Amino acid sequence: MDLRAHALQALCVAEPHAKVAAVQALWEARESLPLLPARTLEAASGLPGRPQRPLLVPPGSVPQRSPYTLPGRAALLHAIAHIEFNAINLALDAVWRFAGMPEAFYLDWLRVAREEAFHFTLLREHLRTLGHDYGDFDAHDGLWSMTDKTRDDIVARMALVPRTLEARGLDATPLIQRKLTKAGDARAVEILDVILRDEVGHVAIGNHWYRWLCRREGLDPVAHYGVLVQRYGAPRLKPPFNRAARLSAGFTDAEIAFLEAEQTLGDAPRA
Repeated sequence: MDLRAHALQALCVAEPHAKVAAVQALWEARESLPLLPARTLEAASGLPGRPQRPLLVPPGSVPQRSPYTLPGRAALLHAIAHIEFNAINLALDAVWRFAGMPEAFYLDWLRVAREEAFHFTLLREHLRTLGHDYGDFDAHDGLWSMTDKTRDDIVARMALVPRTLEARGLDATPLIQRKLTKAGDARAVEILDVILRDEVGHVAIGNHWYRWLCRREGLDPVAHYGVLVQRYGAPRLKPPFNRAARLSAGFTDAEIAFLEAEQTLGDAPRA
C-alpha cells in the first residue's frame, strides 16, 4: 500500500492507543512508502474508527462544569482530549481522501496527524492522574461533523475545518489556560502551551492550502470564505480573537477584519 492507503487504514483504527501507534508508525515510514497523489481510494465503511466511549451527544447536552473542581477540570480536559482525537481523524482523512494534490499536501497533513496524536496522548496521560480516562465523559461530534460535510469539497474542507474550527482553539486556549492556572493545574497549562504552539502551525497549513486552492480555481479567499460559511452552515465565530496567534498562523488583516465584522453569536469546537 502507498502512504495514502495506510492513512485510510489508520483512520479505520478504533482503539485510541492503537490509532496513535498507527499514526506514529506511518510517520516513521513516510520516506520509504510510495506516495500516489493521483490515486482515487474507496472509502471504508464506518469512518472514522473510534471507540464505543465516549458517548456522543448533541453539543447542548454536554454539561458545563466548573474547572475549579476536580471533576469539572477532568471534564474540561476530557473535552479537549476528545477534540484532539477527532483532529487525528480529520488529518488522516485529508491525506487519503483528496487526490490530485501536490505531495507536500499529504506530508503536511500526516505531520498534523502525528502532532495531534501527541497532544491526545499528553492529555490522556494527565487525565489519568486526575482519576479519569478518555471515554469517561459524554462528548459531541462537531469537529468530525464538519469534516464529513466537506468530504466532497476540498476548498470547503480547508476553509472550514483547520481555519475555522481548529483556529477557534487559538482564541480559546489562553482563556482556558487562565482558568487552569487559577485552579492550580500547572501541568495542564504546560500541555496547552504545546498544543497552542503546534495548532498555530496546523492552522497555517490550512491557510496555505486554502489560498493555494483559491488561486488554482480563481477564487477570492475572503469573499469565498463567506460563501462557504453559508453553504455548509459553519459556526459564526465570535470575539475575542487571538489576533497575534491568528497572524502567526497566516491570517491576513482583511480576514481577521471579516471575522470581527460578523459579530454573530456562535461557538465552535477547537483542535
